[in-house]
Amino acid sequence: MARLFITDRELSFISDITKEIIKDVIGQKVFYYPVSEEKTKTHGVYNEATSKVFDNPIALDCLVDSNFQTETKIDQFGVDAQYKVEIFVQYRDMFEKGITPSIGDYFSFSTIFYEITDLVITRNIFGLPEHKDGIKMTGTKVRDSQFKAQVLGPTDISETVQHDFEQQRGRTENSEGPTGDVRDLVRNGVLDAPISPPRKVNNPSSGPSGPSFYDED
Repeated sequence: MARLFITDRELSFISDITKEIIKDVIGQKVFYYPVSEEKTKTHGVYNEATSKVFDNPIALDCLVDSNFQTETKIDQFGVDAQYKVEIFVQYRDMFEKGITPSIGDYFSFSTIFYEITDLVITRNIFGLPEHKDGIKMTGTKVRDSQFKAQVLGPTDISETVQHDFEQQRGRTENSEGPTGDVRDLVRNGVLDAPISPPRKVNNPSSGPSGPSFYDED
């Protein structure tokens, strides 16, 4: 589509709608472990690292593909289940937070840690090369000997369940801490900031019917 008909206002609207769906409705997260280029030592000739040092994990709002690709191998060493999962993050959200995912970085979802083995831009918005829609990252399950860290976030219904969920709605922080969330139409003065605060799903103990978003009993 011609640039004459696509302005920053339309691009910001598309970005804000995507953020609203991912952050305020879906609420999925992975914990991303970027490789520290400053702390990781590489070989002077081969420019490769025998071991990697990672920065602190970063919670990324994303959409996780529910179709886990599984391959099970049975050999003399036992059973080895291999997993692959695809996650989608919004490109402008990563840009505004200063996060640049790379192949070779790691992330966790539930109790499984994955290495990013493929990373592609999903598409350009209306064919504009400088305005990208999102990033699709393919993660492959790693062995405990390759990477091990503390498990974060909800894992299993018998172990750690997420009872509380709070929207972000462009606020710089909520009860969970800093969000880094930016809604471009509000920042650019096109729209006013939401009057009502971010809504929160209450803990199941707050009512007889379990979690409540609208405070109904």
